[in-house]
Formats: sequence, structure tokens, C-alpha cells
Amino acid sequence: MKQLSLDNLRTFVGVIELGGYAKAGEWLGRSQPAISLQIKKLEEQLGKKLFTKVGQRHLPSADGNWLYPKAKELLLLNDAIFRSVDPTPLRGRLRLGIPNEFASTLLPGLIGEFSKRYPDVSLEVTSALSRELLHPSRRKEFDLILALVNPDQQTEGELVLEDEMVWVGDPLHPANMDAISLVLAPDGCIYRSRVITHLKQQTTAWKITYTNADLTGLVAAIQQGLGITALAKSSMPANLQVLNHRNLPKLGTINICLFQLSNQHPIVSETMANFIVHRLRAQQ
Repeated sequence: MKQLSLDNLRTFVGVIELGGYAKAGEWLGRSQPAISLQIKKLEEQLGKKLFTKVGQRHLPSADGNWLYPKAKELLLLNDAIFRSVDPTPLRGRLRLGIPNEFASTLLPGLIGEFSKRYPDVSLEVTSALSRELLHPSRRKEFDLILALVNPDQQTEGELVLEDEMVWVGDPLHPANMDAISLVLAPDGCIYRSRVITHLKQQTTAWKITYTNADLTGLVAAIQQGLGITALAKSSMPANLQVLNHRNLPKLGTINICLFQLSNQHPIVSETMANFIVHRLRAQQ
């Protein structure tokens, strides 16, 4: 009787979710040749080609996309069995602080997956501007904070990703690049500060037409044609597009950092931190 290797299936799922053999290897603690060999064995066993290489990325083929949800289901069942017999399942409370834009784009899928895998962990999530989350008066409110930090700023946070800051807009509402209308978060937002600083260094006319601390509100305004904004590339909603124009200055990079602030439930915090790191790096 033929039997699939759950180890090979986990590697297969990792390659899809992380976007390549090398990143899956980093996640699983294996070399890239070892990852390649596991995928080859799985393909030989099934008689199907599961990936197509496009540039440096390995994208799932039609057969790979067919297998992916079935592999996830098998792995979830496997993990559920071990959780049910584990005398010390992961449990506790995690207070997570996260920037507004990541709460809209990163959080939904991540929280769903984390909660399925660790149902005994109680999650309390607060979204706000990074400056507010990291203010000394609020730090005792959180066990773990994901925050944006300027590259030239010293920080005790762990660097997760050095991300590109990009201009974004709605493809259905082309922006007037001779008089730029801006949709921005309030004062204190790193994006807002960076945008204004760079636009002041050139002669193109610009104005702020709408202000909202919540990314959902900003996206709604952009889709109504009120203007454009700037975000870390990894937090850009799928329904917006990157804008490139001679009147839009390059905005540089932004550091996305994790701050572990409490030892109340260190294993819970570390586990969530790993989830966030893998998800963000997979988007690159």
C-alpha cells in the first residue's frame, strides 16, 4: 500500500507558502538540496510535476494547486492528533500590538491559522500607529509588538524585514501627478512623515485631501478617487497597485521589527513571533 510522507507534504506546503526552496529550507532548518530532494520524491511518488520555476521562485503547477489544500488538511489532522495527546498543549494569553495597515492585510489569515493550531491560546490584538504602540506608557499593555522603525533609528526590536516603501493607488482612478492629492494617516505616522519630507524637497504641487488612522478607511478614500498614499510594500492591499512616476520621489525603506516585552507566556510569544516572521518573509 502506498503511503505519503507527511514530512514531504509539510515541505511541499512550506515551499508554496514561503515562495521557494531556500525560504522553506530556512523555515524547516534544512538545506536547499534537501528540500529539492523531498519535493522530487513526492513528485515521483505521485507521478505529477508539482512546481514550475519562474525566475528564482517555485510556483505551484495545476497539480500542485490541486494537492495543496489536501496536503494542508492532512497536516492539520496530524497536528490535531498530537495536540490532543500532548499533556502540555500551548496555552495562555497573548497581547499583540500591530500597526493598523498590517492588521488589515497580515492579521486575518495569520490569526486564523494560529487559532486553529493553538485553540487554547487567548489572543488580545490592538492595532494603532507604531509610535503609539511603542510609547513607554503603553508597553506594559503588550507581550508582543510588531512595529515600523526608521532604518536610522536605534531599536531593541528584532529586525524581521527591511521593506520598500512604495506609492500606491487605485488602478481605476488614475492620479493627477501634476498636483498630487494625498490620503494619509494622522500626525505621528511614519509613512506620513516620510511622504511629506520627500515631497517638500521637490517642486510638484501636493495637498492632503483625507486623513484616517485606519487602512480600511484610507483604501475606501483611494477607491473613491480622493488621492494616493504610501505603504510598506508587504502591507499593500491586493486591490491597490504600486505607482511609479517621475513626480513621485523614491521613499526608501522601512524596518519592520518585533518587540517581545513580556515573559508571562514566553513560549506563546515566541510561537506567534515565528508565525509573523514566516508570513512576512513569505510575501517577499
